Amino acid sequence: MRQRPSHYRVFAIILCVCALLAGNFPVPALAASRATRGVKPAHAVIRHSGSSRYGVPTFADSSKDDVTEFDDPVVRNAAVEALGRYNGSVVAIDPTTGRLLSVVNQKLAFSAGFIPCSTIKPVIAVAALQEGVVTSDTMIRVAPRKYLNLTEALAHSNNPFFEELGRRMGFDTVSHYGRLLGLGELAGYQIAEEHPGGFPSEPPKNGGVARMSSFGEGIQMTPLQLGALVSSFANGGTLYYLQYPRTAEERQNFAPRIKRSLNIEALLPEVRDGMLAAVLYGTGRRSYISDDEQALGKTGTCSDSTSRLGWFVSYANQAHPKIVLVVLMRGHSSLIKGPMAAGVAGRIYRKLNDVNYFAGRNDVAPISAMASGSRQ
Repeated sequence: MRQRPSHYRVFAIILCVCALLAGNFPVPALAASRATRGVKPAHAVIRHSGSSRYGVPTFADSSKDDVTEFDDPVVRNAAVEALGRYNGSVVAIDPTTGRLLSVVNQKLAFSAGFIPCSTIKPVIAVAALQEGVVTSDTMIRVAPRKYLNLTEALAHSNNPFFEELGRRMGFDTVSHYGRLLGLGELAGYQIAEEHPGGFPSEPPKNGGVARMSSFGEGIQMTPLQLGALVSSFANGGTLYYLQYPRTAEERQNFAPRIKRSLNIEALLPEVRDGMLAAVLYGTGRRSYISDDEQALGKTGTCSDSTSRLGWFVSYANQAHPKIVLVVLMRGHSSLIKGPMAAGVAGRIYRKLNDVNYFAGRNDVAPISAMASGSRQ
């Protein structure tokens, strides 16, 4: 007697018949999508290097529209070469006089300003030291089982550390020192293209004074303002008006103009230690010059509504500061960061060092200066 086929054998026969007929019918959409999942399309991906969701290019001829006749040619050539094909600006200043030695990408340098990112941290450090909120030995908790002092916080650009300093001081105190150091006002003397940036009149809605103290929320800072305030750190507390002599007569009659004399010299060693640490082993390592010559600096990395921003402000050398560099990089690439800007500064410093620029400049600051502001 023959056995009837089991249900499994019937089901197997049906599957075989379906397989034979499958070649004559289209594959259902769902099955097709599963079958092709993970397979890359054959068409090429088109990348637009000059545009992005930010709308600001990463690459540009940063010096094409500059008027260069009265720049220091050695400094300018080093800066242009260091920027290469990237979209950025370099401002070089003599910190002993306030004279602008070179401005590469003048349109960007003289713009209305940008969020300072972490370059605001040295300002907050000075304020906290002056107010007695922190000393060189103060340890602040920045994470579970992790504490930092001021030097390490500056070296590694630690946001929680400076947020806590901002909270302890409050908005009014932070604002006082920001304005004292020149934020929210013109840094230059009779530079027609310059803008005053912007400084908030109340705590920013996004993060309040803490976020304002960690990377400048609510502040619009220009490269000239940043260069002027760090020049005061380099020279011991004199905030000069920046001057950009662009005629033969202005060059002949140049004299420094003091905006304010700041009573901060006793506070500066702690700030300088942090800025040196940033260059030696922190976020500014790429600004390395040589074993015999070293800069002090601070990076800044963040984004605004139009681009990524990479800042680096620094000065060299330590004993007799001769030049302050402000580097600002813009673009949509993830490469645009403070450490990248530090690398640009490092290339400038090494080029200048190779031509004995630091050894060739006078180590003595000019004795005479025109006092044009109040003493603070």
